[in-house]
Amino acid sequence: MRKAVMTTLSCLFLAAAFPTAAYAQTLVAGGQVVGIQIKTDGVMVAGVAPVETAEGSRSPAGDAGLRQGDFIMEIDGRAVDGAGDLISAVGRLAGKAATLTVLRQGQTLSVTVQPVLSREDQWMLGMWLRDGISGIGTVTFYDPATGLFGALGHSISDFDTGVVVPLGKGSISEAEIVGVTPGSPGAPGELNGCADMGRVLGSVDANTGHGIFGHSDTPLPGRPLETGQVAAGPASILATVDGRTVRQYEVEINRLYRDSDGQHLMLTVTDPELLGRTGGIVQGMSGSPILQNGKLVAAVTHVFVNQPDKGYGISIQDMLRSAPAAQEQAA
Repeated sequence: MRKAVMTTLSCLFLAAAFPTAAYAQTLVAGGQVVGIQIKTDGVMVAGVAPVETAEGSRSPAGDAGLRQGDFIMEIDGRAVDGAGDLISAVGRLAGKAATLTVLRQGQTLSVTVQPVLSREDQWMLGMWLRDGISGIGTVTFYDPATGLFGALGHSISDFDTGVVVPLGKGSISEAEIVGVTPGSPGAPGELNGCADMGRVLGSVDANTGHGIFGHSDTPLPGRPLETGQVAAGPASILATVDGRTVRQYEVEINRLYRDSDGQHLMLTVTDPELLGRTGGIVQGMSGSPILQNGKLVAAVTHVFVNQPDKGYGISIQDMLRSAPAAQEQAA
């Protein structure tokens, strides 16, 4: 088995159409940490850089108007399957102009770029490329009747650009926490995890604003709970902050509010053990289920940067409402 030490996703995807039962009102509450591996649909421009040529410094990508955060989907009408594929395609052009199909903020553009020959005798466009993201996150729920799972409570976005990553394919794998960087005002903490990529648990098939979704052929552990409505007052979260053990920690729901994206909440960690261990909410805890009155009501999504004992959450109903969108992406 091959293991990889990973840090969390900064903000820190369904194999086939799921039947109606996937949205049942009784779900297994998660809390376990998993490794998440995502291959982007297309290749992201992580940055534009000059190329040193015999004639001096040139910037073909910059001159063509390419920007950080663009996704290159095709070159000369052929789908791009990873950074290596794009680099090889540019080399085969031997200096001929390349027509790139680019996805930018939901719009598709056609951009023509003229490669230049570097001092190392390679044809280059002058871009830093990225075609995948990996990290750890927390499972919110699992439906044993269908294999559907939801995690994170928010989309996966690129760390440098904040752009939501268009999903090519993805998977979740077993993981464990090997260390914690506690949060402090102005410096969000994080869970440091070790993902066993040789033990894949399921596919990640939809990346939505309310979480990532997928299908697991391996039953995910947890306790079956009815879903319910979140309310202000005492609650608890399920989280893994050491090894693979899910524990329950006390929190207080301070405020509920609604916007065009759904119902959200603000919470404060009140559990002395969790405060002593992590300082509150840290990266990697996104997706931690929120329980109230014996029901699964919400999920943790983000931390207050300047107050790590406080965080944000999303209602379980909004997570489940995004499942049909995930189903459509998987079809």
